[in-house]
Amino acid sequence: MNQLKIPNGEEKVTVELTVKELLALAGQKFPLDKGVEISARKKLNEALEDTYRIH
Repeated sequence: MNQLKIPNGEEKVTVELTVKELLALAGQKFPLDKGVEISARKKLNEALEDTYRIH
């Protein structure tokens, strides 16, 4: 089995989320506000891109 090696894998990254965004990432459904999970994932992706210069 191959293991994924991530440079600086233990480094901490800070992402600011609303409580709703956090709950959406944890699996809570918001049927009347479907943009909550999208917004949270976008913030995570932006943090990855900014931290590791991924495009």
